Amino acid sequence: MSISRRAFGLGCAGLVAASAVPAAAALDMDDLPNVFIAPMGKPFRAKAGAPYPVVDWFKGADKNGDGKLDHAEFMADAGAFFDYLDLNHDGSLSSFEVEVYERRVAPEIIGLKVVGDLRDSRMAPGHDGARLWLAQLGGGGLSDVPVYTDGGPDSEKHADVNEPVPEGAAPFSLLNVPEPLAAADVDFSGTIKKANFLKVADRRFNTLDRNQDGFLLLAKLPKTFVQVRLEKQNRKGFHF
Repeated sequence: MSISRRAFGLGCAGLVAASAVPAAAALDMDDLPNVFIAPMGKPFRAKAGAPYPVVDWFKGADKNGDGKLDHAEFMADAGAFFDYLDLNHDGSLSSFEVEVYERRVAPEIIGLKVVGDLRDSRMAPGHDGARLWLAQLGGGGLSDVPVYTDGGPDSEKHADVNEPVPEGAAPFSLLNVPEPLAAADVDFSGTIKKANFLKVADRRFNTLDRNQDGFLLLAKLPKTFVQVRLEKQNRKGFHF
């Protein structure tokens, strides 16, 4: 028996809600959440004053615990996150699944912050919560969407707290990528295939592995914009 898109959507939303996705409220850049968004988009959150959660991502992805995040571990971590987002397990992310990611898994990228068990739909000033990124536009109407690239010289420097606030996920990320899934929609179809997602993961690993060592070290990673701000505010957002 076939299932309607609405029924499927409601079922998926319920599935995500059941996985204890926290609620969100307006993001205040003067009261920054202790949040890190991994290179392929997985969010990590810690209480105020706790170590900056890049350490949680790194230790979780470093499966053998040797202090080095190698290419295989990085790719396995990316693949596992794709599978988490692929709610109907068809090997691709639909525009609906991307929207679930943006609104319920990592709402920080549309200007919200996680606060508790109920969702507040208000947007932070300066953020357009209705804006949909490349992967959600179905290949049409892209003329007003900026083109973002991974890495480059700016990604190799720690964030300057005097710079304007980056967009989307970028304040919480190692790379200046406002929507971490969007670049994997390589044919502008509105669907992200796992193979393309992993190609982007491979590219991002190589961008972060500046010396081409074949592994990443936590102490050598760039600091995110938010991490630098938190440290400047004398919080324990240490970059271990």
